[in-house]
Amino acid sequence: MADFDFPGGIMPPERKTLSNQAPLVKAPLPARVMLPLTQHVGQPAEPVVSVGQTVRTGEIIACAQGMISAPVHASITGTVTAIEERAVPHPSAAVGEAKALCIVIEGNGQDDDWQRMPPLDWRSASDEALLERLQSSGVVGLGGAGFPAAVKAQVRQRHAIDTLIVNAAECEPYITADDLTLRTYPGDVIEGARMLARLCGAERILIGIEDNKPEAVAALRQALSTSNDTTPVELKVVATRYPSGGESQLIQKLTGREVPSRGLPADVGLLCHNPGTLLASLRAVRDGEPMISRIVTLTGEALTRPGNLEARLGTPLHALLSLAGLRPARLSQLILGGPMMGFTLDSDALPLVKTANCLIAGTADEFPPAPPEQACIRCGACETACPASLLPQQLYWFSKSREHDKAELFNLFDCIECGACAYVCPSHIPLVQYYRAAKGEIRLHEREARKAEHARHRFEFRQARMAREEAEKEARRKARLQQARASRPAPEQRKAAVSPTPSDTPQSDSQDSAAELKKLKIAQAAAKAAVRKAERALARASEGGQDPSADVNDLETQLATARENLKATETRLAALQSRTAPAATQPASTTATGPGVPASQSMPTGTTTEDTAKQVRQRKIAVASAQAAYRKAEKALESAAAQNDDATLAAARQKFERAQGNLDRARKALEEAETTAHEPKDTSTP
Repeated sequence: MADFDFPGGIMPPERKTLSNQAPLVKAPLPARVMLPLTQHVGQPAEPVVSVGQTVRTGEIIACAQGMISAPVHASITGTVTAIEERAVPHPSAAVGEAKALCIVIEGNGQDDDWQRMPPLDWRSASDEALLERLQSSGVVGLGGAGFPAAVKAQVRQRHAIDTLIVNAAECEPYITADDLTLRTYPGDVIEGARMLARLCGAERILIGIEDNKPEAVAALRQALSTSNDTTPVELKVVATRYPSGGESQLIQKLTGREVPSRGLPADVGLLCHNPGTLLASLRAVRDGEPMISRIVTLTGEALTRPGNLEARLGTPLHALLSLAGLRPARLSQLILGGPMMGFTLDSDALPLVKTANCLIAGTADEFPPAPPEQACIRCGACETACPASLLPQQLYWFSKSREHDKAELFNLFDCIECGACAYVCPSHIPLVQYYRAAKGEIRLHEREARKAEHARHRFEFRQARMAREEAEKEARRKARLQQARASRPAPEQRKAAVSPTPSDTPQSDSQDSAAELKKLKIAQAAAKAAVRKAERALARASEGGQDPSADVNDLETQLATARENLKATETRLAALQSRTAPAATQPASTTATGPGVPASQSMPTGTTTEDTAKQVRQRKIAVASAQAAYRKAEKALESAAAQNDDATLAAARQKFERAQGNLDRARKALEEAETTAHEPKDTSTP
């Protein structure tokens, strides 16, 4: 038995014998599946198939988006008939928000043509290969939240993990999916645990299981006795008490360690996995099978054949209930999950998803209507039952009055929503519903604050970039001016120069240059106005201002075009000014080219004018290419900042800095080429 314990807890009726008496069976292939793209925590998957396309079992039909995401695979062989939003199982169904993009596949009879990946030997494969396989297989946690297993396995990059815990407690009433998984596949679960222990760097494995599962305990002991792996595995049988399967509660019961407030098990050197997750992980690596099925408990007194099925994801729930012998006349309540932490469904047309571990078809006698809510009598029973050592009564008052700051101060987010407080409440107050509502409002406010902060950062980032570009332009202008001054003849050369005859003075050329200079200055002013206008429009669109329908990408393109026009105008203006300045301020010299010919108009020696112009054009093309790469990297950096992921942000920032360096070098090379083109060449004989 375990050496430690957690506070509180309750002993509700187990009702597990309804479903754990029959062996695990595989459900037949469904005629049609509906696969939501949000079966996991994080970003929804992105469809990569189209309507009418034929897919094979195990083929990727939606790719992961971002670091915390998971792909979706076809669970049957057939034809994609729809890609659209449909109702999905979710606690928010009560408020009409349970819709998600789904891919519907019509099956080809009993044809089960698989597309498997190459098998891997996890003992010899690299960590990178194992992580890539877990990610591409779509394996997520099957114990509740659906966190991607590949992301969880990389925890060793930020934490030192010494122990991997297999959470086999399965403490909630009615549910027996993990029990049957351990009875049927004990060796595979242990092997999967050893594989993930190697990935996370754990030195030992603890299996925590309640003492109400004697068959599973015996199967695990038999599997451990025949195993020759060197990783130490310890089986710990704990006393049955709800909610001993809570992550923090089982950790405290097995190791005595306490997870910090709003912290993770990794903060205390631990990592927890569900038996179903370990089985799916091993199958993905050893057998090359992506996650397309799961073991689900079908139970409740409205069923004539309750039990556990291994069914394909996306199977309609009514098909599973039919296999379990549903008696519609007796059905009063359909619950997904357990009676303590699950939620009621309004329809049986919803699909089986990765996180669905139990489906209860309850009768009116099993689940009578809840008594009316009464006023709190401050008895303190909820505090005694709370396994997280919270003050449920205070959290109730703060949540009900929407005093969110005080609720957070009293550690609202440490509540695991186990329902123990509501179970013992003599006033029948649905305490967990109040806590969930408060958490939802707080998360919504936090998301809005993050969006506003992100918009502010984007604006400041853009302003800083514009200021930097303006400073760079000013520095280049000053450099060109200094180069032009340095190219003028020395004072003694000007004194020795011979004044040109009136007939040789280029008066008409000076007038033409002055007219062109005036036109370029007007064009420069117009280009600056266009840039300012584009910047204002883009700022309004980015901040959701007066024109929310504006396409930000189009506005950014307009701004980039306006800036390019301004830069081209300034370049032409600077070139003209550098050519006209010497001619307007100094007399022409008499050189070997003949009297009255200005030195600045002499033919260059060595490189021809055509070669110089060609070099300038090539470097302008290089600058344009570098600018395009810079803008692309800048957008990628802004997108990474919106994801709030450190790894993605660091990679995007590195690419942005490289693109910025390439752009600076290209601009410098162009300036050198333009300086060479505008520099007067001395062709006088000594």
